[in-house]
Amino acid sequence: MSLVVYIAALVFFLAAVLIFRHPRTAPRNPLTLPTCASICLGALTFFCAAPATLAAFNRFTGIPNAGAPLTYSALSAYSGSLLILLIRWRGGPPRQVRRMVRVGIAVYVSLIIAIVVLFSLADADAERLQDLDTYYANTRYMREMIVLYLVAHLASTVVMSLLCLRWVRGEVTGLLRTGLKLLLAGLTLDVAGFFLTKATAVVARWLGYDLDFLSTTVAPPAASLGALLCAAGFVLPGLVSAVAAQRRSLTEFRSLEPLWLEVRDVATVPKPQPSFWQLPRTRLHLLEVSIHDALLRLTAEFDDRVGEEAYQAAVDHGHTTRSARAASEAAMTVEAARRNSVNGEASSANPGKYRLTSELLDLAEALARARLARPRQAGEP
Repeated sequence: MSLVVYIAALVFFLAAVLIFRHPRTAPRNPLTLPTCASICLGALTFFCAAPATLAAFNRFTGIPNAGAPLTYSALSAYSGSLLILLIRWRGGPPRQVRRMVRVGIAVYVSLIIAIVVLFSLADADAERLQDLDTYYANTRYMREMIVLYLVAHLASTVVMSLLCLRWVRGEVTGLLRTGLKLLLAGLTLDVAGFFLTKATAVVARWLGYDLDFLSTTVAPPAASLGALLCAAGFVLPGLVSAVAAQRRSLTEFRSLEPLWLEVRDVATVPKPQPSFWQLPRTRLHLLEVSIHDALLRLTAEFDDRVGEEAYQAAVDHGHTTRSARAASEAAMTVEAARRNSVNGEASSANPGKYRLTSELLDLAEALARARLARPRQAGEP
């Protein structure tokens, strides 16, 4: 059982790492830190709920079942953080959002205090690592503590479900809608697989029956799966957007290759050396730095006549002004690079006398069209 719970905690932790992969830029997104905090609390909850962790904490404190209020407090904090995160995610008037967040924090802090107080008043000397809820279902104060955390967890789940339903029925599309559906699926599984099974097992104890297997065997994996679906619902929109951004960077990196082939012998900064561990965005940035360095040196050698001829030829072939300008500057870049290869190095006496107006991608596209339009020369790559 501990292994399954530890795996769930590890998945939560990895999800937080993926979201918080750029600590310096994370504060720019107001949802990044709350999302990471919620996912980390989810990881903490599963870590604390593992029987091995409970046994170790009990030994460390010297108090039998001290891990129970720790786990229930972590679960309550996780439930409250999800509710607060959803409030922030949904947005609205800032003053109203802040007020709702403060109310949520106050409620769940009070709940955690009540859980600790009830446990301290209870007589629970027999250590129970897996069936504490049902074993102490009829014990004074422990009974109230168990009911309190279950009801509080159900309340947060129901409120979140209602908010998700109201939101998903609105004009929500794309990844956000998918994330909300995953949230609803996780919340539904949490109610059916965790709360109902736990509550049924506890009520059965009150009535003199033994349905402990619902609490010890069915509830933990259902809670793990439901929590993972909820985490995926929060993580998916941002994660997919990040993956899409990296794919765009990779496409741009490949599109700049024709331009790099023309100017690579001129660049003085270290040549970009793609590494297996480098993300496409990093590779693109390094390539752009090298290209800009080479173009800064080559602009001193630009020949306006070459540019004017290329511009007029592009216009005659029906290109737009932007495309013709890129063709003009691409032609001057090629000519300047050829002079550099003949003379040994580009002149730096008057660097930057010509200001490029085209984007790097436009220049690369113009060079690619020019390479396709002319016959390939011997020895040309």
